[in-house]
Amino acid sequence: QVQLVESGGGSVRAGGSLRLSCAASGRTFSTYSLGWFRQAPGMERELVAAIGWSASTKHYGDSVKGRFDISRDNAQNMVYLQMNNLKPEDTADYYCAAVRTVCASTSARDYEYWGQGTQVTVVS
Repeated sequence: QVQLVESGGGSVRAGGSLRLSCAASGRTFSTYSLGWFRQAPGMERELVAAIGWSASTKHYGDSVKGRFDISRDNAQNMVYLQMNNLKPEDTADYYCAAVRTVCASTSARDYEYWGQGTQVTVVS
């Protein structure tokens, strides 16, 4: 069982940066792949970034490549999402998710555990 708690959301101007954090409970955190997903009103949940348990594998959604970076700290049971050059279209609720698998999945359906989400608003 893993519990996930996101933090770091807020309102920022276009071109600015935010860093989202996700704190995970559980002693086997290092054996989980982790993902960040987002959902805007009326839209489906979409992949932002995912990272495998060794951090050697990372995936990014096309719209955030080159702007966002996912990382993890297994010693602290944390996963981070650094978001740079934010755009108004990045406005959404952002969710941290975990699944006990070696390779990071890009599909939300594969993830077993989800946080409550944190809101990100980018104003122009």
